[in-house]
Amino acid sequence: MKQRFLSIALALCLFVCGGACSSQEKTKYNTYSMDYFDTVITITGYEKSQGDFDKQSKEILDMFEDYHRLYSIYHRFDGLNNMCTVNQLTDGVHPTVKVDKAIIDMLLFAKKMHTVTNGKLNVAMGSVLSLWHDYRTVGKDNPQNASLPPMDKLQEAAKHTDISKMVIDEENSTVTLTDPLMKLDVGAIAKGYAVEQVALALEKKGVTGYVLNVGGNVRTVGSKPDGSDWSVGIENPDGSDYIAYLNVSDMSVVTSGSYQRYYYVDGKPYHHIIQPETLMPAQNGYLSVSVVCKDSGMGDALSTALFCLSKQDGLALINSIAGAEAMWVAEDGTKSYSSGWNKYVKK
Repeated sequence: MKQRFLSIALALCLFVCGGACSSQEKTKYNTYSMDYFDTVITITGYEKSQGDFDKQSKEILDMFEDYHRLYSIYHRFDGLNNMCTVNQLTDGVHPTVKVDKAIIDMLLFAKKMHTVTNGKLNVAMGSVLSLWHDYRTVGKDNPQNASLPPMDKLQEAAKHTDISKMVIDEENSTVTLTDPLMKLDVGAIAKGYAVEQVALALEKKGVTGYVLNVGGNVRTVGSKPDGSDWSVGIENPDGSDYIAYLNVSDMSVVTSGSYQRYYYVDGKPYHHIIQPETLMPAQNGYLSVSVVCKDSGMGDALSTALFCLSKQDGLALINSIAGAEAMWVAEDGTKSYSSGWNKYVKK
């Protein structure tokens, strides 16, 4: 009788639990922010209630705020040593700056990607990129005064882009730029790196069923509650529609393109992805390059590097990295792919 009662109780418990679980199915929620990294941050997630989602999304945005403040090269924040602090000069030299571990780790990753991309991703290009930034800002604010940075100034700035002059002391958590005319610009890697660190923090907590989209850097955290993949759309460079949909879980999709940030000089557009060799906007015949891989920071770095490489060299690079695939959109709209791209394409 006792055994029979136990069996009935267990069955009743399973029945009630099953009913309770089905009534607590997770719902899809979205939220948006334009406060960090000078772009739109979209958070999509499945939770049991709006309150649960609001709590989780606030934690996510709090993390993005921290990374935004640390990685900013244009703004100082009271009581915080950030990338802007690292670039500052005191009596004509860059002082040694003690920084948060998150900066040390990001810069070490940037050095690694500099090697992987054979210098196409170089955070030490700040002296060159700052010239382009200044001229682009003037050109967008006052189109009638738009002009290109003089080549002699670009060439002089390029003399101060040796990444070996960025000295990192992991033990003491310090950064020193030993060239006084050198500047760091982490725009091609910091956003993607931050997205990856936030995703890893969520995974460590056991959070799943989320998508982080930070200005086109998309990182999926787990799959949907039913176990299915997320469908991630890749924007058409002409803005008309999506040109591809990928099925991914626990992966990142990152796109770099000439259509995103540019200005006009004498009627000709000049975009923001600068070729290290020519010191001019890269001209390899692409409108965009998209990368799918596990790590959003790597995807950010690779998409920029591939934009600066010929198709042949780009294929060689992407084929050398396990788990990474790419799509190129040419200026005439035609698309080409690395060998494993199609396995992610939504049928």
